[in-house]
Amino acid sequence: MEKLNDRWLRVIGILVVALVANFVFYQPDNGPEDISWFHALLISLVEWTVLLEVNRQGILLARRHYPRLNQTRKRILLEMSWFVAATVIQRVTVTYLYDVTQFWGYPLPGGTYWVTTLVSFLFTLPIAAIYEGRHLYRQWWATYYEAEQLKKENLQSQLDSLKAQINPHFLFNSLSTLSSLVTEDARQAERFIEELASVYRYVLQTNEQPLTTLDNELQFIRAYFNLLQMRFGRSVELDVQTDERLNGFLIPPLTLQLLVENAVKHNVALPSRPLLIRIYTDEANNLFVVNSVRKKQNVVPSNRTGLANITTKYRLLKQPEVVVRQTSDCFQVMIPLIEAAQYEYSAHRG
Repeated sequence: MEKLNDRWLRVIGILVVALVANFVFYQPDNGPEDISWFHALLISLVEWTVLLEVNRQGILLARRHYPRLNQTRKRILLEMSWFVAATVIQRVTVTYLYDVTQFWGYPLPGGTYWVTTLVSFLFTLPIAAIYEGRHLYRQWWATYYEAEQLKKENLQSQLDSLKAQINPHFLFNSLSTLSSLVTEDARQAERFIEELASVYRYVLQTNEQPLTTLDNELQFIRAYFNLLQMRFGRSVELDVQTDERLNGFLIPPLTLQLLVENAVKHNVALPSRPLLIRIYTDEANNLFVVNSVRKKQNVVPSNRTGLANITTKYRLLKQPEVVVRQTSDCFQVMIPLIEAAQYEYSAHRG
């Protein structure tokens, strides 16, 4: 159970309540033969110290039995029950002793029992509310912090899962291409293996990072496209027109590779009618990947890790959405480039 760090609240609360109570209950017509204002204040301090300390034990008891945020109602009900019982017993007992002994020099009116009890509630309940308010705030903050930590861990776990999907996905497709080349051209297959080793090195290096620069990604896609041309020759074409000022902007690794791979996988590519893939940027810092659409008659099996992987990454990184547009002859994906400073700021906050 959380330790009550309330020393100053207890001291100040008792002093304030004792002073106010003494001001309310002290009779101005008390003479020297009765009791002085100073002595009445000392008695008030003793009474309120006892009452507030007893009520504080009720707070400790309630927190011990119902410490969690979702137990707030039960905790408050137990505290209120304790406050009512303790206050009524203490005030009625003390008032009775004052009355029968005529401690103040005169018998107390009949309504004094009710007045002293009700006024005591008016003094103790605000203090109890402060205790509970502080406790609720700390619980809420702890719950919020834990939820944020769990959210971050969950997002990181999802990102790691997505990255784990890319390596086997990329390797599987590359080996499929290599398998075809081995039967068609052994020398070309050997060159393909060399290029593949270089390309896969990039995959292993960048896939450990959530983001890489556009410049690195463009260099990689050109190397990767060399692999495609070893397989398809002049049946595929790549046109890259990007603004150099955006080279330092960030993008999830292998984004371009996944999109280029999907374009080749789902469309017919012929030397007489090459499959054109264009990569360009606009003034709004967006990257576009566009390919001509000529769907293959035979449906190509797909595990759907390409475009879905990219859109999921952007969502988990809390970045603008990836926009996909498709017409009868064109497939376009708009990818928002991420400014490094902006990403560092959002990552620091989130």
